[in-house]
Amino acid sequence: MGDGIYVRRLKAWFGPAQVIKGVDLTVAPNAVTAIIGPSGCGKSTFIRCLNRMHETVPAARVEGEVFLNDEDLYAPGMDPVEVRRRIGMVFQKPNPFPTMSIFDNVAAGLRLAGVRRRPVLQGEVERALTHAALWDEVKDDLDKSGVSLSGGQQQRLCIARALAVDPQILLMDEPCSALDPIATAKIEELIHVLKKDLTIAIVTHNMQQAARVSEWTGFFLLGELVEFGVTKEMFTTPHDQRTEDYITGRFG
Repeated sequence: MGDGIYVRRLKAWFGPAQVIKGVDLTVAPNAVTAIIGPSGCGKSTFIRCLNRMHETVPAARVEGEVFLNDEDLYAPGMDPVEVRRRIGMVFQKPNPFPTMSIFDNVAAGLRLAGVRRRPVLQGEVERALTHAALWDEVKDDLDKSGVSLSGGQQQRLCIARALAVDPQILLMDEPCSALDPIATAKIEELIHVLKKDLTIAIVTHNMQQAARVSEWTGFFLLGELVEFGVTKEMFTTPHDQRTEDYITGRFG
């Protein structure tokens, strides 16, 4: 059995503004959980709370419980940097380190973790790029800049960078929103492959994408989790009228 995230009574603020209002949700092991909802509903903030990225913002705070299996990620003494290694993240826009080569982009996290031996780095970089379905396209150009790649390749490079440190969970915040349809299809194919070894949570505006890639879906509205369930059921027979209105395009 893989690794899951278990969220209970999660609340989050930016200064005085409460943006997450008491959410309970399980990110199931070895499956894809999609988080959908209109802009400003709190879905990106929610997944940033899962790996303690939210607290990097000034005046941001969190209450509630987030467990990775049976470990409390907000327990005193829990190292946020270690949490972010174990729960990797891929962002909306591809963000390779612009001054680094393809190789060094993927190796960056390994070097931070103390890996120095070149043969070890080479093996891990190849493994991560292969896992991200990019190795065959870049294996002869590893010394080129990461930003020399196309947008879709850059996003897969960022996925490889996250995978290199062997995370248990992968969070994806609208990973295809800046990509063309062909690049998007490659990322979606990759998600299907990765979930065999990883647990994935993906934020998306694209409901067709949520339907294609996920087993579970949560619908957020104004900081609340309105509905959560099996994706196929939610998209065909939602229980809440607000979910149906959003899915059918009446708002959002």
